[in-house]
Amino acid sequence: MQSDQLESRILASATDFAIISQDRDGFITSWSPGAENLLGWQRHEMIGANADQIFTPEDREVGVPASEMARARLDGRALNERWHVRKDGTRFWGSGLMMRLLGTDGQFDGFAKIMRDRTQERATEQRYNALTAAIPGFLFIADGDGHLTETNELFRTFTGRSDMELNGDHWLEAVHEDDRQVTSDRWRQSILDGSPYSVRLRFRAKDGLYRSFMCRALPDRDDDGHITRWMGTCLDVDNEARARTALERLTVALEHRVTQGTEDLASAIESLQAEMDDRMKAEEALRHAQKMEAVGLLTGGVAHDFNNLLTVIRGSAELLRKPNLAEDRRARYLDAISDTADRAAALTAQLLAFARRQPLKPVVFDAVAAVRAMEPLLMATLGSRVSYDFDVEQPPCLLLADPSQFDTAILNLVVNARDAMGGSGRLSIAIGKTDVIPTIRAHGPRTGEFVAVAICDSGPGIPDGSLAQIFEPFYTTKGVGQGTGLGLSQVHGFCKQSGGDIGVANRSEGGAIFTLYLPTTGKQVESVTAAEIQPAAAPGEGHGLILIVEDNEMVGRFATDLVEDLGYSALLAPNARAALEILGDRAGSIDAIFSDIVMPGMTGIELAQRVRAEYPAMPIVLTSGYSHILAQEGSHGFELLQKPYSAEGLERVLSRLLTLRTDG
Repeated sequence: MQSDQLESRILASATDFAIISQDRDGFITSWSPGAENLLGWQRHEMIGANADQIFTPEDREVGVPASEMARARLDGRALNERWHVRKDGTRFWGSGLMMRLLGTDGQFDGFAKIMRDRTQERATEQRYNALTAAIPGFLFIADGDGHLTETNELFRTFTGRSDMELNGDHWLEAVHEDDRQVTSDRWRQSILDGSPYSVRLRFRAKDGLYRSFMCRALPDRDDDGHITRWMGTCLDVDNEARARTALERLTVALEHRVTQGTEDLASAIESLQAEMDDRMKAEEALRHAQKMEAVGLLTGGVAHDFNNLLTVIRGSAELLRKPNLAEDRRARYLDAISDTADRAAALTAQLLAFARRQPLKPVVFDAVAAVRAMEPLLMATLGSRVSYDFDVEQPPCLLLADPSQFDTAILNLVVNARDAMGGSGRLSIAIGKTDVIPTIRAHGPRTGEFVAVAICDSGPGIPDGSLAQIFEPFYTTKGVGQGTGLGLSQVHGFCKQSGGDIGVANRSEGGAIFTLYLPTTGKQVESVTAAEIQPAAAPGEGHGLILIVEDNEMVGRFATDLVEDLGYSALLAPNARAALEILGDRAGSIDAIFSDIVMPGMTGIELAQRVRAEYPAMPIVLTSGYSHILAQEGSHGFELLQKPYSAEGLERVLSRLLTLRTDG
């Protein structure tokens, strides 16, 4: 009796798992509380029913339920992961195990099936796999002791080895025997002292040939500073190695031929020209290989940062699924997901800034006034132990740039200066006009009208070996965990995309000076009138029919739900052509259009231009996470809402546009 009670208590507690038993013909004989929770049917509805109904219609049509039972009866067990159906018709990705049941006489007597919902985990895994598949090199993850635990498909495909043949220390077996000792020694040293790992080695491909790779790995630490795992990449640099060898041979041959001379000058010139052509090709191949190595470093950094963010999101999502979760914990996990998504969006914005692909909103503003307005924030950032000076040569100094990006650039440079000084010293900001940008990083001087913003600190300066790399993404002179290495690359991208540049140098009296050069203008400062500022309506108080144009089904459903939750009615069009057809039939009842920019066929900007030509008064809001059209040409005068957007941001822009339309 106690055993039966214990079994009942176990079944009642396993609410995240559906536990079902079936007779030999597949009819259900038991239905656990977890099955009720996961699938929706009550026990009395399912006892005696055929278990086929929890499978999708397409799986039932091809006989999947019968195949699963046959495999379990033959092998004793059958594992599967596939879509299943709940009572309300919704689908979920279920991971199941069916086992053969034996009666008291030891003979086959039916089946037992255990299943759980892995829908969210599968979505996370798909995003992770897509990210790693896009990396142009090997990706590996090792535990804190340096034993490999995960490798990407490219690593396995190239070496012709499985996970088991690469994990642990087995990956060293694929390294050329002449490189194996130094590879192992450097890896062991990094594990001991926690320093970044970097080595050039040769891996054996599955066809027996070797190629050269540059491998790097960085430690991932917990809050106490202990290394929990290592994340690394290996980039193919074989072309670079071959190019170096060819370049050395050509150089030796060229020097020998110049020394030796020749009787036929014309023939010698022709031969030298051919060799110079070969040398230029070799140098081009070398530059290409170096670019690919830089891409490998960038993607490794992105993979590291995004994996950290995905860890928080995935862990919080799993914890939210726990039954009887306290409300304060639920709020904490929801806040963690929201905050981490904001950090991911900020990281994306930094990468776009570095690549000069961010959609800027340039206006005319006074750089002096902008810095003056920031002074309370700058003083709070610097702290009481840093003295601050502001020197203006000839105000006003009008800029044509994005003011929010300008503020971010100034704040990034001030934070770097504060950290370089250890929180104590002297910082000064000087603003003036100049008619030339001096030579910066091998780029010749440029003449024109510019505003120069110089930020000086009294710190130790920048090591000479770091000056050439200071603006590279993920490069930082700070300690582990003290910087992302993206702040200066973001400032550099903003200046270049704005038509200016940024220089850095060490001062003779000590410290470093960063100088932003941005184009000036003779126009007047632009301002926003009070009539243009409209307060957002309260959530759920919107009125009107919004036409949503989004080719991504999941994003389209989310946008539709969001618009309806804000109180509006919504229509969803999967592309621009379908949106134009809907407008042709219902233009009089549609109050605004909310469209993605990047879509197959006709883009959102092309759609907006068509709509503006036919329906001039129709409010249009465009949205995108990134578009080369936005980066190069701007939004063509249409309202832009940057992805990822919030409910508050969407409500604000819809409310303002619809209010302006009503007032007009």
